[in-house]
Parts: sequence; C-alpha cells; structure tokens
Amino acid sequence: MRGSVDGLASSAPIGAMLPAIFADDDLAQRFVAGLDEVLAPFLVVLDNLDSYFDPALAPVDFTRWLADWVGAETDGIETDGGTALGTGTGGAAADGSEGERRLRAAVAAATYLHRVRGTRRGLSEAVRLVFGVTPQITESGAAEWHARPLGPVPGDRRPHLHVSLALPDPTPADEYRLDALVAAARPAHMPYTVKVTAATAAERTTDR
Repeated sequence: MRGSVDGLASSAPIGAMLPAIFADDDLAQRFVAGLDEVLAPFLVVLDNLDSYFDPALAPVDFTRWLADWVGAETDGIETDGGTALGTGTGGAAADGSEGERRLRAAVAAATYLHRVRGTRRGLSEAVRLVFGVTPQITESGAAEWHARPLGPVPGDRRPHLHVSLALPDPTPADEYRLDALVAAARPAHMPYTVKVTAATAAERTTDR
C-alpha cells in the first residue's frame, strides 16, 4: 500500500457483490462502503502490480528495494534524507531529479551489468551510471594475436587497475564513493587505485 488517498474509489466495491436483498439496505451499504475505503489502496496496488516492478514507473522507495533485489550497483547514489545507498555518504539526491534518474537507470541496467561484471566495460558503465561521467581506466590486462607461436605475452606481469574520474565539482566524499564502487565491481583478485579530479572546461563540454 502506497498510502491513503482521499476519495479513492474501490475497483471492486463490496456493496455490488452482496445478495440482492441488501441492495437497498442503507445500513449494509454504508457498512461495506467503509470496508471499501480500507481495501481500495490494496486493490489499486494489485491492479497495477506490474508497474511496481518497472524501474521507470515504480515509486522511489520501491525502486530502492528493487535495487537490493537485483543487486544493482548503487553505491554513491543518494536517497531521500541525504544518505547514499550502500555508502552512508553524500551524493545526488533521489528526489525526482538527477539522483532518482541514476537510481532508476542503475536498476534497469542491473541484468546487463551482471553479464559484464568484472570486465573493463562493466566497471566503466557502473561508474557512469552512478556519477554520470565516463571514467578513465588503465589496467594490466591486454589481448593480441600473432601469426607465429611463442610471441610476447601482452599486458603487464604485475596486475593493477587504476580508475580516474573527472567531476565538475568534486568533493572529498566522491573519492570514497568511487573507491567503494570500484571495490564492488572490479575482479576480486585485482589490486586497484582510484583518483577523483576536477574536470577541465574541455572535459565538461565532452561529457555533455
């Protein structure tokens, strides 16, 4: 139930279901009308149940629950009251503006991100969904082919991952948010570092 709505009509009024003898019984009709008012919000939810599982349509608090249910990467997306999902730090508020848009996008993309989890593409997309900016990622892994056997092995022998993010107005909390997100989305064995810097005018124009 989403809450009380004054004057909300029931989609299945009980009075119409009573035996015909009660159709003109004023007391019986007024009694069941009170029950209709109590049950109406539940019936509205059931009639529109599919919309609650659509991240583009669901109420914001239900969308947060969906995010937990599907394992969406929402670290750093701030909810109502100034608390970031999964981090306890500040972020973009889920108030119908940028924060809410990012929350819904993260839930909608969860299935795809699970398929590419642990890859460069998956990490980049997870960061972009939370911060709205595509990060710069450098890593030790590489792939190439050779026409002859025993060619040089690509990449670096020592594994490493570095994620750099240029934000228009970075705050000290942003690096912590990025660190928590990368820690959750990186390959489990991969050591990593993160860095948040202020975006230049050229970078801001590119992001737009």
